[in-house]
Amino acid sequence: MRPESTAFATTPRADVFTETVEDFGTVRFTPVDPEADSAVLHAWVAEERAEFWGMNGCSRELVREIYEDVDRRDTHHAYLVRLDDEPVALFQTYQPREDRVSECYEVREGDIGVHLMLAPVTGRPRPGFSRILVGSLLRFTFSDPAVRRAVGEPDARNEKAIALLGRIGFVRQGEITLPEVDLPEFHLPAKRAVLAFLDRPEWLAAAPEGPRPS
Repeated sequence: MRPESTAFATTPRADVFTETVEDFGTVRFTPVDPEADSAVLHAWVAEERAEFWGMNGCSRELVREIYEDVDRRDTHHAYLVRLDDEPVALFQTYQPREDRVSECYEVREGDIGVHLMLAPVTGRPRPGFSRILVGSLLRFTFSDPAVRRAVGEPDARNEKAIALLGRIGFVRQGEITLPEVDLPEFHLPAKRAVLAFLDRPEWLAAAPEGPRPS
């Protein structure tokens, strides 16, 4: 354990988006701190339920290294999502032109890729939890006026994720195969996925309140 000393003190990362949802709570998006958040992220990705995240066999150290790599990039971003200070989700965004998905469809200006992993449920399930939380995720995503379309590509076997995308308005385009990526830093096997889009106009029509950053 590190001693309580200013020599080892770190500055907490600032929230990049917060909003208070009536009868739900305050949702906060904070850039992942690879060192401080590695324990909770490792606990989530190590679970069998997170098999489609592709990190089941990773050690905590490897999880930290993976998010250190994400943290260095300008094109990929990871956020720990908290509800009233409790971590409830990992949300990642990326520029499709700088990702292997660009080999599977024609990327448009204003596209942004999204990945979501919900934390395991503890205690009594809350009706509507996923739907309300995802509403915050989309308001965060579209709070950038440059974003014209959200791109999802969940594993084709992940029926729950595919169903969730459909419920929140994503339009399924069909199946794709993301190519294998084999680099010294990491390896990603080929992945059969479902490509789906959510355009800003369609999202605004379903959510007329639009982006609500605090």
